[in-house]
Amino acid sequence: MIHPRFRLSSVAPILVCILVSSCNCGNRFLFHPVKRLEATPAIIGLAYQNVRFTASDGTRLHGWWVPAPFSRGTVLFCHGNAGNISYLIDTIDIYHKMSLDIFVFDYRGYGVSEGDPTEEGTYLDAEAAWKHLVERRRIKPRAIIVVGRSLGGPIAARLCRNKHPRALILESTFTSVRDLAEYYYPDMPVAWLFKDAYDTSAYVSDVHCPVLVIHSEYDEIVPFHMGKELYQTANSPAMFITIEGSHNSGFYTSRDVYISGIADFLSSMAK
Repeated sequence: MIHPRFRLSSVAPILVCILVSSCNCGNRFLFHPVKRLEATPAIIGLAYQNVRFTASDGTRLHGWWVPAPFSRGTVLFCHGNAGNISYLIDTIDIYHKMSLDIFVFDYRGYGVSEGDPTEEGTYLDAEAAWKHLVERRRIKPRAIIVVGRSLGGPIAARLCRNKHPRALILESTFTSVRDLAEYYYPDMPVAWLFKDAYDTSAYVSDVHCPVLVIHSEYDEIVPFHMGKELYQTANSPAMFITIEGSHNSGFYTSRDVYISGIADFLSSMAK
């Protein structure tokens, strides 16, 4: 279930907002949460469990646990800046058919998770999701594959700095919000506005598990070269997969390449 109207917000409104108001205002442009859950995995015939868990600051969160028969591992999925987990039905289906359990969760302010989204809050939310898998479900870290799509990339990468997952997968991810702003506005002094916001490159350089970077040459939001830069920044072993399609739908447009690439990556990491 792909909703192409939801995309990484353009840099222009973020810049304008920060320039004319407070930094907190920028959150309203960076994050585009949707409260209403449009569907559940049941719509494609998958059994799932509603999961309630709590971040370290007390914020109550919500997610779905979708088990796969004869599971070969577990995916912890960090979604992008818009919508909520009900916009991930196609993604859930793909990983389920790869015989991988998947835990998708909503950041604070998204779906039925409480609170309001902030950068620091999303990091706490990912930590809480990891803790749920490891402590509540007793899943070994080495069985967990952390996946971050778009804005979920820096969230996933930051999580993996101090964890020991099986692998980290970054999909359609920017090097940092600052770099994205400078890409769109090269003649404006924007670096000081964003400082270290969602600095994926810095986080990836500290990750020491296998890393797979997936990016479309036709991504109209996050330029292809940023995916390449993340791949070059990652510690070995690392792999890069080129797909086609838009920022939001590339994984589905290039479904066969996407699936076979992830399968090959995971197989090679097991050797």
